[in-house]
Amino acid sequence: MDNASIKDMLLDIQESKLEFSVTMTGKESKRVNGLYKPETREILLHNKNFKTDNELIYTAVHEYTHHLINEENIVANGGREPPHQARSHTNYFWAKFHALLEVAEEKGYYKIDLSSSPELEELTKEIREKYIVPNGRLMQEFGKKLIQAHALCEKSSIRYEDYLDRVLQIPRTTAKTVAQVGTLPTEDADLGFDNMKIVAGIKKPDERAKAQEAIKSGKSPDSVIAMMKKKASETDPKTKLEKERDRLTKTINELTHRLEFVEESLASL
Repeated sequence: MDNASIKDMLLDIQESKLEFSVTMTGKESKRVNGLYKPETREILLHNKNFKTDNELIYTAVHEYTHHLINEENIVANGGREPPHQARSHTNYFWAKFHALLEVAEEKGYYKIDLSSSPELEELTKEIREKYIVPNGRLMQEFGKKLIQAHALCEKSSIRYEDYLDRVLQIPRTTAKTVAQVGTLPTEDADLGFDNMKIVAGIKKPDERAKAQEAIKSGKSPDSVIAMMKKKASETDPKTKLEKERDRLTKTINELTHRLEFVEESLASL
């Protein structure tokens, strides 16, 4: 592949109205496979790092994702160059990147074919069957036991928070997440613990079902999270304002407590 054919491929995956260039550097880099320069709209590919076009295309799509997001930010900023954030690999980035990879696969530009390596295919099956699914089931059972422990603590007039902190010695946020996983149907354990955490955090049954189906169909966790965030952003204005009010109230309370602590510390000096 040459620079022009790579650019044509990227534009075929998704059109961009913001001009950009693609350059294979002819170099090898131990630090990065590619780079996107938002100021000059340049995609640089260190093609000596790749053994196959498939590897090259993966990186090209990765850097093109940065370009497309840069384009979105410019449009959102009224056509002006927005400040470039230091953290570029956000959840939104990975979700968009994976969506572009799916298009690249559909158009025949890219593929992830485990059958090309029977050994990897067998290992993948082993990882799923021996580790991912059993871990999901174990954590689900763990969640049910924590729910039971919570009920027994209340019955015995023992503070559950203290029980978590000093008896089990596990973070409260971890316990809360694991307990949520414990409420899921048994068959959800096949999703694996990390995906179960995503599903368990969704309150509405219909949205939870959509997330479950998306994971089972092969969508990446980042894509599912982005999908649910998009749905949340489409709620009515009143709900959005109520959520913002709750977030602001929480922040104000935390800052107020911190200010009181600082004032008391200063007074004692």
